[in-house]
Amino acid sequence: MTTLTAAPGTGERKAHEKPPGAPRPRRSGRLRRIGLPYLLLLPALLLELLVHLVPMAIGVVVSFKELTQFHIRDWTTAPWNGLGNYSVAVDFSAPVGEALLKSFLTTCLFTLLSVGLCWLLGTAAAIFLQEGFRGRGFLRTLFLVPYALPVYAAVITWAFMFQRDNGLVNHVLHDQLGLTGSPPFWLIGDNSFTALLVVSVWKGWPFAFLIVMAGLQNIPREIYEAAALDGAGIWQQIRAITLPSLRPVNQVLVLVLFLWTFNDFNTPFVLFGKAAPEAADLISLHIYQSSFQTWNFGAGSAMSVLLLLFLLVVTGAYLLLTSRGRKATDA
Repeated sequence: MTTLTAAPGTGERKAHEKPPGAPRPRRSGRLRRIGLPYLLLLPALLLELLVHLVPMAIGVVVSFKELTQFHIRDWTTAPWNGLGNYSVAVDFSAPVGEALLKSFLTTCLFTLLSVGLCWLLGTAAAIFLQEGFRGRGFLRTLFLVPYALPVYAAVITWAFMFQRDNGLVNHVLHDQLGLTGSPPFWLIGDNSFTALLVVSVWKGWPFAFLIVMAGLQNIPREIYEAAALDGAGIWQQIRAITLPSLRPVNQVLVLVLFLWTFNDFNTPFVLFGKAAPEAADLISLHIYQSSFQTWNFGAGSAMSVLLLLFLLVVTGAYLLLTSRGRKATDA
């Protein structure tokens, strides 16, 4: 009897091979799974465009118009001014441009000091609370209180504390410690810059503390133990282990603090009112005064656009430098 044998490879198909008549998976289901997350994000994207980008675009258009109180009822009827508002804002020999430049320099100094102090205090507190000890949880909660308080409530409280006659600051510095000859004015004159800086650092450093404390959790404890066995002291460990490990966290933290502080409007507005002293005339409040006090919304919009361009340039340069430094470190 002759036995027929099948040709090799035709008797059984491999497990991963599909029979010729098997239905293929529908691509519509796959597309639906991929497109569903974007569909869910669409309402938030539309609201973002409506709340942020549309007013920004209108502000850019207004900066090219001569929009004053005479056309505020319908801003589209304001006459076209071209680059006239920008030329007035950057003419530093004229009163408007000179005041804007002085406000810009004051804001730069204020931002540099505030961001530096916030980072320093936040980093020091986070490193101090890195080790476990009794009462650490209470201190962590206490340090985060300024960040949790509403801005208006906190700044109004500081405004009462900075009062000349019955404020807590003068009561401690003048009445109890005798550090001043007479109770100084804190909300007017040159001391207003110091008062504004104190309030800004007080409410800003807990954010730096929170971010740095989270970044410290990713550093393995074994590295510190090995460094301690090699004879490295606390300052050597901070310089050689902590700060290099926190470099990615600090890069983002410094950028966020810079943008928040440079654009801060609530703190000086609540602390000083509509007109800030000359020593504490931050650019955000200066633009507000140029727009709503003099009713020159075209000039105020031009100043806002210039501020936006400055922040974009600084942010882009900062990200470029930090990315190059990260690549150099990794290499």
